[in-house]
Amino acid sequence: MNFAIGLMTAVLVLDAVFLILLVLVQLPKKDAGVGSAFGGGATDALFGAGSGSVLTKATKWATIIFLGLALTLSFLGVQAKRTKSSRSDELQKKSAPAKTTPTIPGLPGILPPPSTNAPALSTNKPAVAPVTNTLSPSTNAPVAPKK
Repeated sequence: MNFAIGLMTAVLVLDAVFLILLVLVQLPKKDAGVGSAFGGGATDALFGAGSGSVLTKATKWATIIFLGLALTLSFLGVQAKRTKSSRSDELQKKSAPAKTTPTIPGLPGILPPPSTNAPALSTNKPAVAPVTNTLSPSTNAPVAPKK
C-alpha cells in the first residue's frame, strides 16, 4: 500500500507541474498576461488555429486527474493511518510482559521478602476490644460466665 501511495504522489506532482505549464501557455483573451510572456503566441504555429480548444481540453483533463488523485490519496492516507493504529494496538496487546515472580539472583526458587507499599498504620486511634457474644444462641438470654 505504501508503494501505491508513493507512486500516486509522484504522478500527482507531475500532473501539478503539467497543469501549471498548461495554464501558463494558454492564450490570453486580450493579448496580455503571463501566457504571452512564456510563448503563448507560439501555440498557433505549433498546434494550428484551433489550439485553444486542445489546450482547454488538456487543462480540463489534467485538472480532473489532479483532483481525482488528491481525493484518492487523502482516502488512502486515512485508511493507512487507521490500519497502522490498529496494528500497533494489537502489537501492544501481544507484547505486554507476562507477570513473573522475581527471585533472588544466584538462589533460584527463593523469593525475596514482599515489598510493603501500603501506608503505615496510624497509632493515634484507640484500640478496640473484640466483641464477644454474650447471648445464648437458642434463647437470646444472657449467659452466665463460666467459673
